[in-house]
Amino acid sequence: MAQDTPKDNAGFTLPPPAAEPAPATTPATPATTAAVETAPALEQVGATDTSSRDTLIGGAVLLILFVAFFFAKNAYANGLVGKRVSPNKANASGWWLFIFLASLATAVVLAAVNSHKFLAPLFMGPLVLVGLVALVLTFTSSRN
Repeated sequence: MAQDTPKDNAGFTLPPPAAEPAPATTPATPATTAAVETAPALEQVGATDTSSRDTLIGGAVLLILFVAFFFAKNAYANGLVGKRVSPNKANASGWWLFIFLASLATAVVLAAVNSHKFLAPLFMGPLVLVGLVALVLTFTSSRN
């Protein structure tokens, strides 16, 4: 069914642009033109910095994961004691498991919070190294 009358509600309309840049009077070289054209693209109108909020959320996620890993450590140590491993060795192995899981979770959360900054080898290298050493020690310290 076609209507011949225009609608009163036009729907969503965009606001007019804030200000038009003045055109350049001198011809620019291609290198300076590219720099001038990309500079406004980096400044987004209304862009919000969410790094502090993301860091706070990442810290809360890490805290929750650490509590869960602590319970997993205790369950793993109790399981080893049930398999006739001495309680001291089982407890040490459980703590190494906790350190492995904590370093892995820390690396993942840091990569999710700010991948440009924290995926650098300076941050990820030590976390991966500690995680691998803890994983090896988890299984070697639980031997009879």
